[in-house]
Amino acid sequence: MAGKKTPNGGSRSEQEGTPEPRRGPMREFSRSLPMSLLRAREAVMRQFRPSLRNHGLTEQQWRILRALAAVDTIEVTELARMAFLLGPSLSRILRDLEARDLIERRAAKADLRRGEVSISPKGLKLIEAVAPTSEAIYAEITSRYGARKLGELQDMLGELERSLAAMEVADEEAGEADE
Repeated sequence: MAGKKTPNGGSRSEQEGTPEPRRGPMREFSRSLPMSLLRAREAVMRQFRPSLRNHGLTEQQWRILRALAAVDTIEVTELARMAFLLGPSLSRILRDLEARDLIERRAAKADLRRGEVSISPKGLKLIEAVAPTSEAIYAEITSRYGARKLGELQDMLGELERSLAAMEVADEEAGEADE
């Protein structure tokens, strides 16, 4: 019966509340790579959000603190690239983290126009406070999905990222040749 029009003009599936899939020149929306990655990201982050909220952190603030915990000092522009945040968003997040004494900011020695940032001792203590819950969540995800599969997934995602980065470079070179 799917697709047949009813007396009021709608299809039977529309009346039942399930829209009929439209076929177009593209793959199904639910099977697109960006949507699959977004659904997987959401499923993962749904596990971490309550813990972050309990510590007064947003996902983006946690991402910044995690990135800063991995380095001594980093330029703000490099931090934006590392954490996949736009400059204006990063500026607001850094201002909030600095107001809470979780990070330290200063001008770069080599170029006073550039800013550097590092995690503060208080920020490191917060990382230490969140870490046990975070690791427990990782352990549960690993238990449910499988350590081997999780490792393979991370390897495949890294490989996908590298292969697309090479593709972007090829596109950029083609664009430069046109100029």
